[in-house]
Amino acid sequence: MNIGHLKIKFMFKIIRLSTFVLLLFFFGCNSSSEKISYKDVLNTSENWVVEQQPKGTSIFKNNKLEIIDAKGCSIWFKNKLEGNIKIEYDVTIIDEGGEYDRVSDMNCLWMANDPKNLDDFFANSKNRAGHFPNYHHFTAYYVGYGGHHNTKTRFRRYNGNVNRPLLAEHDLSDKKFMITANKKMHIEIVVRDNFTSYARDGEIIYKVNDSDAYKTGYFGFRTVNNHMLIEDFKVIQL
Repeated sequence: MNIGHLKIKFMFKIIRLSTFVLLLFFFGCNSSSEKISYKDVLNTSENWVVEQQPKGTSIFKNNKLEIIDAKGCSIWFKNKLEGNIKIEYDVTIIDEGGEYDRVSDMNCLWMANDPKNLDDFFANSKNRAGHFPNYHHFTAYYVGYGGHHNTKTRFRRYNGNVNRPLLAEHDLSDKKFMITANKKMHIEIVVRDNFTSYARDGEIIYKVNDSDAYKTGYFGFRTVNNHMLIEDFKVIQL
């Protein structure tokens, strides 16, 4: 067999190997166990329960949620979440001189439950009305991002006992963990078995292992006296 034939055979082997690798990559990428459970849910308020103090407004339009808040609000996704999930959304804290354009409190709760109403999370919704102390008895994971006028970012595991314990390592004050006004930020929350995490723009801010993990509950946006825009909310089953 001459050198020319050997080169041709070698080239065909390379092509077959390259094709195999590409197919393996393609099917590997598409065999992911991730599945989008909810998306495009910000088009209407029917997917949400708004608990808001007087003078505040919440507008659902074009798959976006604009919150203009005076004294406090919690906005809950109606569907109860469970199992291993990832919650993603984009959020912008608006500071353009409006009455409530305060750069603070880009907060949220997940896997939340009300121990006083275990069978109906929304039974006391009207009485809660966005007043923050009315949620302190919950069980939930909570991140207060850029609270106290954008000087504190905190993770708490609400334990149902009102005291809402705060660990020193979860009490952050470095500027890199605060809000940048008028900048769209991507939030990603993961719940997997006995683990939960909270990330902003791809950087994990909190990683928490919880031996008594909350594995089912509700997600809610939380803020007070600010103006924010939320987009592209989705829940992915892992």
